[in-house]
Amino acid sequence: MEELARRLGLRTSPHIFFWSSGLMVLFLVLLLVFPDPIGAAFGAGREWIVTNLGWFFILGVTSWLIFLIWIAVSRHGTLRLGKDTDRPAYSNLSWFAMLFAGGIGTVLMFWGVAEPISHFTTPPFAGVQPFSAQAAQDAMAISLYHLSLHTWAIFTLPGLAFGYFIYRYDLPMRVSSVFYPFLKERIHGPIGRTIDVFAVLGTLFGLAVSLGLGTSQINAGLTDLIGVPDVVWPKVVIITILTIVATASIVAGLDKGVKRLSNLNILMAVGLMVFVLVTGNTVFLLRQMIESIGIYAQEIIPLSFWNDAMSRFTKEGGWGWQGGWTVFYWAWTVTWSPFMGVFLARISRGRTIRQFVAGVLVAPSAFTLVWFVIFGWSAMELDGIGGTGGPISAAVAESVPLAMFEFFTNFPAGTFVSGVAVVVVALFFATSSDSASLVVDMLCSGTGDAGPVRQRVFWGVSEGVLAASLIVLGGTAGLTALQQVITVIGLPIFILVFAMMFALVVGLRNEATASPAPVPRAERETGEPAVENDEARSG
Repeated sequence: MEELARRLGLRTSPHIFFWSSGLMVLFLVLLLVFPDPIGAAFGAGREWIVTNLGWFFILGVTSWLIFLIWIAVSRHGTLRLGKDTDRPAYSNLSWFAMLFAGGIGTVLMFWGVAEPISHFTTPPFAGVQPFSAQAAQDAMAISLYHLSLHTWAIFTLPGLAFGYFIYRYDLPMRVSSVFYPFLKERIHGPIGRTIDVFAVLGTLFGLAVSLGLGTSQINAGLTDLIGVPDVVWPKVVIITILTIVATASIVAGLDKGVKRLSNLNILMAVGLMVFVLVTGNTVFLLRQMIESIGIYAQEIIPLSFWNDAMSRFTKEGGWGWQGGWTVFYWAWTVTWSPFMGVFLARISRGRTIRQFVAGVLVAPSAFTLVWFVIFGWSAMELDGIGGTGGPISAAVAESVPLAMFEFFTNFPAGTFVSGVAVVVVALFFATSSDSASLVVDMLCSGTGDAGPVRQRVFWGVSEGVLAASLIVLGGTAGLTALQQVITVIGLPIFILVFAMMFALVVGLRNEATASPAPVPRAERETGEPAVENDEARSG
């Protein structure tokens, strides 16, 4: 493998790179040859996980949030992610902008209207009437639960673990480095490499699901604007075009490519939000801005532990709503955690644990609240609170990706604004793809330096091919297929992130008794560790 990497001009860990890419290619080949059996297998796997382990996902994310709050307010909160003399490289404003761009921009564009309307139309709680004021309040509470503090806890925990162990212990930039307290030098052996391969594959699949959702929304927008058919082949064409754009950004590099795309799509997204606030029912939205904070604060604790355990007595068909929503969200989001963890750690060196946890949890969650209030409450008001539903709920029932575009028909210059929304989703798509390609390359090489262009291009193209393959597998039921795949892939990544809590506890406990002893970095050319014995280390 090392000789092959040298001949190909790669600068990475050959074992992690070739095993990850090989397993990904194997999956794509099997998907092409046996689409129906693989689809059935993922469907059965998702059904088993949702039925038997849905509670584990819900309890897990809530426990991560509690753990992060505890660690931030504890005596460990003053420790820095890096050496004690390190200081942050970015201002708070720049830091937040990068958090948002790298995190859930695509998700907010997709679900900003669709999720509140979905819960407003079909309330998950027994006894709540559709389209009622209570249904609207519940819809807002659930939407914020799904995409505010809990989602960012999934990103914050691995980001904190990466930042702590990579910078304070001087370890390679890999997921396996987090488990140094348990594995010691074995993070450089087969066990560590297996962890890293799983992390790379999980990141690729998580991104593929996001790209699939984004592509569905772009296709829906083009259908609404110019009549492009909402079928499989236009989605494949869209993925192909945007993968080319993302690859061009990858070639341009971090500063010229990723940074420019990130700044542009953030400005456009904020512009859309301000447009809706100003041209919509501004006073109503400002009042809801305040009230929704209270709704979220009141409901976050019961929702954090809600498992719908009484559903078989209260609902026809029994338990299952949370499998399609909450469990799907947590399984999907956790596949992004290696990517986001490395990204957050890289932009947060020099910040204290308390600053990191407070910033990553609170700032994006506050923005998410504002976004959902403006888009979600506007949509529910337009659809008729206290009525029987309107065109927006009808659009969601027909096709979830149509929600945003039906929503914009109620505003001035609706067609133009819908076109802008398509561009914003496309830019988020490209930003996510090129950022993830850079991070996957780092996870393979173990360094924060950008690898050769051919390496980064390989991962960018691979993500596009994987997303297109999942779209083809799903056919007309694309969203259902994506949910099935990501729930199954998310389980092992979820278990890894759960274990990061215990690794952090052990590392911080050791920190209280002695300064962490540096361990050798992976060599930059090969990504492989320099071997030292324990005697040399102690010397």
